[in-house]
Amino acid sequence: MKRTTAREIAMHLSYASVMNPGPAEEQLDLLLDPEHFASLGGEDEAYAEYPDPRQEDYIRRVASGVAEHGPELDAYIEKYAKNWKFERISRVCAAILRIAMYEILYLPEVPYKAAANEAVNLAKLYEDSATASFVNGILASFIREEKME
Repeated sequence: MKRTTAREIAMHLSYASVMNPGPAEEQLDLLLDPEHFASLGGEDEAYAEYPDPRQEDYIRRVASGVAEHGPELDAYIEKYAKNWKFERISRVCAAILRIAMYEILYLPEVPYKAAANEAVNLAKLYEDSATASFVNGILASFIREEKME
């Protein structure tokens, strides 16, 4: 499994945690149960291959981190979504932004531009081109202002 696919799965978990609040570890354990994971393979190609230990660790770190830092990440989204109230942003778009911002803030091994590019690609996959541009704009401003790059 590639990091891109692991990121997509982490985004699914971020989205699901908003829809079904609860301990992130419980949701992770359920999703990453090999039998349950395999059952999802027929529904979504992201689940066609079980993550190797490195990708499983990444999924767990990101999903747990996004859950732990949710209010902080949402505040950043609202700050950089100029003229948009957070409530107007789709849940999928918010989940994508949370993942990217978490990576930028807390995973130094992920280059800022890679996190932003992957978020734009996820937005193109799950949303429309206008949303992908919106994600790109928010993340570009976020990186420029918060990370001084």
